[in-house]
Amino acid sequence: MNDLSYILNELGEDREQYFRAISPPIMQTSNFAFKKVEELRKVFEDEFSTYLYSRGLNPTVDILRQKLAALDEAEDCLVFNSGASAIFASVFSNVQSGDHIVSVKSPYTWAQKMFDNILPRFGVTTTYIDGTHIENFERAILPNTKIIYLESPNSWDFALQDLRAVADLARAENIITICDNSYCTPLYQKPVAMGIDMVLQSATKYIGGHSDVVAGVLTGTRQMMKKIFDNELLNMGNGITPFNAWLLIRGLRTLPIRLERISNSTTKVVNYLKKHPLVEEVIFPFDPSFPQINLAKKQMGGACGLFTMVMKAEKMQQIVTFCESLRHILMAVSWGGHESLAIPRCASILPENFDAGNRAHKMIRFYVGLEDPEYLIADIEQAFAKAR
Repeated sequence: MNDLSYILNELGEDREQYFRAISPPIMQTSNFAFKKVEELRKVFEDEFSTYLYSRGLNPTVDILRQKLAALDEAEDCLVFNSGASAIFASVFSNVQSGDHIVSVKSPYTWAQKMFDNILPRFGVTTTYIDGTHIENFERAILPNTKIIYLESPNSWDFALQDLRAVADLARAENIITICDNSYCTPLYQKPVAMGIDMVLQSATKYIGGHSDVVAGVLTGTRQMMKKIFDNELLNMGNGITPFNAWLLIRGLRTLPIRLERISNSTTKVVNYLKKHPLVEEVIFPFDPSFPQINLAKKQMGGACGLFTMVMKAEKMQQIVTFCESLRHILMAVSWGGHESLAIPRCASILPENFDAGNRAHKMIRFYVGLEDPEYLIADIEQAFAKAR
């Protein structure tokens, strides 16, 4: 993007309005005052038009909204207090009783809980499919299908969907498309440019970059964002706070250089693991062995720092020992911060149910942070030595 530096460093920032400060102020206010009753009346009629109460619009949040919308090449943006909130609002705002959703299988945990536990209470059903083949979408669509929900790549096996093909199919059927773009960020994938209606991401991850803020982003047309703002966002009160918005603005400043560093380090760690005798497989979208490598290269500009290792293990204890022996790579959920992480899939499996023949049971998801790759490789090597 030719104007990336402008978006990250200048867009939305009117420094003449706040004493020419380089860093924008945090407008830590709950509400805003008016001098005229008529002005107040107009805002009551359309709270999306200006500042009334920081549950809705806020100047610091607006700076962030402008930047994130521009990065996604979308008309507008809403920022929520978590990625789960962004998911819920985007889906809930576009279904009613009797509607049907087509979703890729094994989406983010809280997306699946919404599909399985909450929406059925309102008469909304969901069909899960293998999204790697467009034919599966075609077969799953029903007359009452209103949403196709995508996650490309998925955050464990990194299955991709052909975003342009799905968008074309959905548009022909008058179906809304939503894509979780948390893995790639707007710098490495632009679903809106490929025809997707709404794009969401967990800003907790790369956008924040420091593991100190939880937030979610939703972008799309201004009409759609206003529809969600007027209903789901204001009613549920799940917008982001001004301080957290300021932290995300700070995170955006260094996003390109962080992603470049993380991507370079990830390649080195992946190449090391592929040669290790205790590694059965490494799953990474930009690795030549990845089954959808051509699609990955076509619609993604990079693959950042998340990948999965399948460990050669006959017993769960080998995986447990390996993970618990890591000294510098932390065992934790999420990704996108400065610190490297690992999480074993077997943490959600009871020991008696572990199956060494089940590839998924032997998965360990890694996130490569900003540490030196040699430092991380040494940590992995000593943990392998204890897990033999």
